[in-house]
Amino acid sequence: MSEASIDLKVSGMSCNHCVAAVKGALERVPGVERAQVDLATGTAKVYGAADAEALVAAVQAEGYRAAPLS
Repeated sequence: MSEASIDLKVSGMSCNHCVAAVKGALERVPGVERAQVDLATGTAKVYGAADAEALVAAVQAEGYRAAPLS
């Protein structure tokens, strides 16, 4: 059984502090089991059963931009 995940494009990150802020914001969203954020590619992979709109809102609340990758 594969684990459900949502991929996001995240822009505005420039350092590891940004990565930590985005990761923390994503992991606070209800339903998120874990999140991986990659500064080099500007992407995040979120595992669990969270709503994509809630994930985008959490990233935006930290001051970054996000959108689901299709």
